[in-house]
Amino acid sequence: MTASRFAGLSLDGTLHTDPAETAYAAADFGGIVSHTPAAVLRAGSAEDISAVLRVAAAHGIPVVARGRGHTSYGQAQVRDGVVLDLGGLDTVHRITEDHVVVDAGITWDALLAKALEHGLTPRVLTDYLGTSVGGTLSAGGIGGTSHRYGVQTDNVLSLDVVTGDGVRRTCSPTESPDLFHAVLAGFGRCGVIVRATLPLVPAPDRVRRLKVYYPTAAELLARQRELLADGRFDFLQGEILPSEEGWLYLLDAAAYYTAAEEPDDRALAEGIGYDAGRDTIEDLGYREFATRLDDTVTYLESTGDWRAPHPWIDLFLPDRATDAFVEGIMDGLKLADLGASGLILVYPVPAAVLNTRLFRIPGGDTIFLVAALRTAGSPGIASEMVESNGRWHGTALDLGGTRYPIGALPFTDADWRNHLGETYQPLFDTKARYDPENLFPA
Repeated sequence: MTASRFAGLSLDGTLHTDPAETAYAAADFGGIVSHTPAAVLRAGSAEDISAVLRVAAAHGIPVVARGRGHTSYGQAQVRDGVVLDLGGLDTVHRITEDHVVVDAGITWDALLAKALEHGLTPRVLTDYLGTSVGGTLSAGGIGGTSHRYGVQTDNVLSLDVVTGDGVRRTCSPTESPDLFHAVLAGFGRCGVIVRATLPLVPAPDRVRRLKVYYPTAAELLARQRELLADGRFDFLQGEILPSEEGWLYLLDAAAYYTAAEEPDDRALAEGIGYDAGRDTIEDLGYREFATRLDDTVTYLESTGDWRAPHPWIDLFLPDRATDAFVEGIMDGLKLADLGASGLILVYPVPAAVLNTRLFRIPGGDTIFLVAALRTAGSPGIASEMVESNGRWHGTALDLGGTRYPIGALPFTDADWRNHLGETYQPLFDTKARYDPENLFPA
């Protein structure tokens, strides 16, 4: 009955109701939650989205937008409703010397390739570039340059959004700012991002990358704080990795440069415990560095791990509590708790560069991302990992932390109220204006 409501629509794309066509939209990268939609729109234009939303509004049919389905717990799924697949909206409309206008379905990898043709790059790239622009702008988008530029939602000039009434609206910090701030990191509650205008900066020619290993998490965190303060690296991350000898604590830092301004390796490595017999310095092209995960993804696809359940959890901790939190989760942590290809990311970002209203962070001058990128070998193990995520989240909350809600963790309305804090009511007031029939997930 739901699907029949859309019969007769004139579309540039296609609306699918056959189970064989809609099955992919009942899954995501997490591989844990599955909600089967009544229909999937493979959008061929923003007008397609407007047309479907008008029908959905008239009949109270729930709708959710999907980019590349890289969330971990059904965030881009809807039971018995319509999934709007934006993958076909992938055009780069305009590039100037300082900005780009793109459709929301384009991947960051494709956007980067086009920008590099003009010697330009987005300010912030996530580690994995297979996600869509619209998808990460609906969530946040954190990466190794976030200590300089904030998250991807902090780097948006304007958006085109189709709201719940089917109207396409342009919004920015000065034009319909209520909608602009409700959509960025808003997880699709108020509308569907269909186009974005993003700032670009000159791309570096090359990257000097240092990998330095430490015996403890405390030393890694201390070094990261020092490097955050002195600003010598353009890219700053850290990883906790399993090895045959136990856990490895890796500083992953990089300096960007042009051919005329090659960095001094000794100056980059000074005072951070670099050991030439243990650590590495490598030189890479910028695109080679930005796409550094491609080989890993190819390998994980070959082993099947890329298609296994991924109960990821991303948390933000205030600086003052990070050492205690990391020490607590590492106490007794086993390889099986992360999975064969799992790891933990940990790195600092100054709060001053994080200005997206709905991207909720702890108080204090500096926050740390702590993210467990887990891989589960079976549904049972995935359930255990989700339970572990809940315990980590509870501990983080007790320490003044927050959650990045892309991961695998159930979230009730009460959880969302707590998470959003003082932004909860303004968000839902805006939702009432732009999604009066409550089509989008609350």
